[in-house]
Amino acid sequence: MKTIVVNKRFLLISFLVFSLFLTACSPDESDNTDEVDHGMNHGDEMSEEMTEKMDEEDPHGGHGSDGMEMDEEDSRANLEQIAATPPETINDNATNGLKVVNTKNTTRLNEDDPVQMSILASQTIWPATHEENQPGTVILAPLNQWQYALASLTLVHHPNDGPMLYWDEEISEDVLNELNRLQPKGNSEGVQVLVVGDVEDKELNKLDDYNVEQIKGENSADFAKKVEERFSETIAEVHPNVIIGSSEESAKEYTTTVANWITHMNESLLYVNNEGIPQETIDALKSREDGVTIYIAGPKTIISEKVAEELKTYGTVHRIEGENPVAQSIEFASYKDTETGFGWGITNPAHGFVFSSTETPELAVAAAPFAHLGKHAPLLWLDQGEITSELYEYMARVKPAFIEEPTEGPYNHGYVVGSFKNVSFTTQGILDEKMEIVSLGGEDHGGH
Repeated sequence: MKTIVVNKRFLLISFLVFSLFLTACSPDESDNTDEVDHGMNHGDEMSEEMTEKMDEEDPHGGHGSDGMEMDEEDSRANLEQIAATPPETINDNATNGLKVVNTKNTTRLNEDDPVQMSILASQTIWPATHEENQPGTVILAPLNQWQYALASLTLVHHPNDGPMLYWDEEISEDVLNELNRLQPKGNSEGVQVLVVGDVEDKELNKLDDYNVEQIKGENSADFAKKVEERFSETIAEVHPNVIIGSSEESAKEYTTTVANWITHMNESLLYVNNEGIPQETIDALKSREDGVTIYIAGPKTIISEKVAEELKTYGTVHRIEGENPVAQSIEFASYKDTETGFGWGITNPAHGFVFSSTETPELAVAAAPFAHLGKHAPLLWLDQGEITSELYEYMARVKPAFIEEPTEGPYNHGYVVGSFKNVSFTTQGILDEKMEIVSLGGEDHGGH
């Protein structure tokens, strides 16, 4: 493309010089001063016209605007087509003598135990080396009630700015050690630890050194409503948007795709189930006096059309749906309502992502605070730890590409959740390559 532009410039300049030469050598130079002057003025006019034309064709010193846009679009389309394809060959020796768990474009939280994963996420996101990166309030959520742990993520950002740590039957010594390491500063009300669900008194006694608040619920719908009420007190309003997810066990992977968003933004999560809309959810929807915009997370097989129609009684309803959990996570990461501002709307490069296996949703919930600080990353599912065609296509859409130099960015980064048993190093390596910045022109890194 650059060679073509240079030739255009050369031809234009050559034509200008040739025109001036003909004018200077025209007969009766001494008797036709006016004509000569006219010729020179005309040359000046031509020069201005040509300069303008050259500027139009080459406003940035070598790229025609329309042509460049067309070339960039074609190059981008070609790049995405290539990036959407899986590798043709796999190197089986890639893990031999492996000493790393991270790669240049990925950070792995190398743990399969959910309690330990919540601690790893906490230490990665809140180094707690000084006041500015210490948390306000730490949330302790029940591992055996994913609906409670998931809904509690609404409180990670406001008012608490702190991690969610799991308790499993008991508050473990490791969790207590993490609390001591973090030295939570407390939120605006001085609460340092927020306990979610029913915890035995002997476990609560382990927290005597902290200012503790507890939120319980009669059921998952009631708990989600109480979390929203607590959140509404903090922001001094009931947010007009809300997410509706299913609390059914079969819906876990679909509903969990909202984890990172509610950790990041002000919309909370309310529950429905196979029986319909619980009264607690109805009461929460009715609390919005000026109406509510409802975002259903899941296809009709997860939240029925009948429930969707009933929800329309309370506000405007939008459904964000994918035919499987991976597709659901991609749809949620891509979705944007420009009228309300709801949704990630990630359809281009320069973003972070959390990658987790559908086999370990509890790990994904623990890693959701990566959407609150750092790269502000949405969740993308790996189907039983593997990359599916839907994810290949999505990663191609957000593939980073540079025009002049790779240092100009943009860059993507991924957090891989789980050990090599759940997400293999091969899968991690493929994700790393799919997030690697490349030349839009197609030259590989060997050309730099």
